[in-house]
Amino acid sequence: MKKRNVDDYLQEGIYGTPETKPSERKQYLGTIRERVILVLTKGQVMQGTAKKELSSRMKQYKDATLLLNGEVSYRFLSPYMDIAEEESIHHTMVSNQEADTDTGLVLTVDYPVELEDVTVNPSVTGVEEKSVQRGWKGWMRSLFKPKE
Repeated sequence: MKKRNVDDYLQEGIYGTPETKPSERKQYLGTIRERVILVLTKGQVMQGTAKKELSSRMKQYKDATLLLNGEVSYRFLSPYMDIAEEESIHHTMVSNQEADTDTGLVLTVDYPVELEDVTVNPSVTGVEEKSVQRGWKGWMRSLFKPKE
C-alpha cells in the first residue's frame, strides 16, 4: 500500500474523499451501474406500470436492496415499498439535493451483476410514449388536424 504524504492529506481536505464513478452514483441513486438490476424513471414510478417486472426481479435476487428517490411523492412510492416488504427486500429512501436525476427507483445488489438491460421498455409496461411537436409547426398541425 502506498504511503500517504502531506499532499494526499491536502488534496483530500480540499476536494473530499475520492469516489469511484461519481456520475454513475448520481444517476443510480448512490450505487454504480454494474450492481443495478432494474431502473425505473420518475415517470414510470408515478404511472405504476412496472410493478410485475419489479416483483419478478425481486424474486430472482432475494439479497437486493430497493433505492427510492426521495423527490418522488410518497403516494407513488408506497406500492413499491409494499412489494419490497412482501418479498422481504430492504428498501431505502435516497434524497440527494446536489444531484438532479430522472431515476425514480433502483433495485441493486452489493456485488457486480453486469446485466445488459436494466430498464423497462414502455411497450412492456403498456404505455406508449407520444411524440409531441412543439413550436410553430406543431401549432399549425394542431389547427389543420384532420377530423377523426
